[in-house]
Amino acid sequence: MIRPLIAAAALALSTAAMAWEPTKPVEFIVPAGTGGGADQMARFVQGVVTKHNLMKQPIVVVNKSGGAGAEGFLDVKNDKGNPHKIIITLSNLFTTPLATGTPFNWRDLTPVSMLALDQFVLWVHADSPYKTAKDFLDAVKNGPDRALKMAGTGSRQEDHIITVMIEKAAGKKMTYVPFRGGGDVAVQLVGKHVDSTVNNPIEAESHWRAGALRPLCVMDAQPMPYKAKVTATMAWADIPTCTSAGLPVEYQMLRGIFMTPGATPDQVKFYVDLFEKVRALPEWKEFMEKGAFNQTAMSGQAYFDWVAKNEQMHRVLMREAGFLAQ
Repeated sequence: MIRPLIAAAALALSTAAMAWEPTKPVEFIVPAGTGGGADQMARFVQGVVTKHNLMKQPIVVVNKSGGAGAEGFLDVKNDKGNPHKIIITLSNLFTTPLATGTPFNWRDLTPVSMLALDQFVLWVHADSPYKTAKDFLDAVKNGPDRALKMAGTGSRQEDHIITVMIEKAAGKKMTYVPFRGGGDVAVQLVGKHVDSTVNNPIEAESHWRAGALRPLCVMDAQPMPYKAKVTATMAWADIPTCTSAGLPVEYQMLRGIFMTPGATPDQVKFYVDLFEKVRALPEWKEFMEKGAFNQTAMSGQAYFDWVAKNEQMHRVLMREAGFLAQ
């Protein structure tokens, strides 16, 4: 009986030793410009993975924002079977193929895990006359069409969709001004070149902390849970929901990870485990609070089902906005 037990133990050790891990640097694609929420999260992950030696190979962040992120998605889609390439996603996972007809669908990739959901906040300049979301909505309602300027990332993407939702609530049009990334969008508002943005918290946090911007409402059903003061008088938790402030708009965005097509279960497991280790770090907790993220996370079938449901939601929103490719 001893020899079979020894053989079984040796086989178990051999199988464990054969668990897949990267053998060369991992390319971490960001289908958006530098400075935005996806870029900041990817670079944060790159930093903590290196700091805590969570994998033997380095992570290299590469921005591929061309064609509203199509450049990045097609690069990953067309690199079938390469487990050394992953991509962080945002709403352009859905909006880019729907709006442009780009030959890409999220099902072309291999889902790994949802890291968090990102919030959207309606921002104005700190010197703006609009103190509440109702003030802002009333200004859109009562002014001439296209009088107020909304800056956002890309055209027919999430910021543009939200702008249309605000326009529907007001019954008036705004002037939507697209920029390459969330960092650029925030700078435009700081410089008073536009009247408003719907930046993610992490994209505007430093400007709010510095006293340049004012948050009016968050586009979630519940206020954000973070109670530490960001400014002398306000925490993220103090920002009212848009619905409660009279602006019936709710929208959140995926921060999730996908691999190239053809990834094997053990390759997917490596990255699922890696991101679980990242999410367990105290630095992740601090990052989540700084960026006021909704910390919903999932993998496996639950993640697949969530993505499928949200693809359909975006199809409806974009059809209503007239953004679907003809």
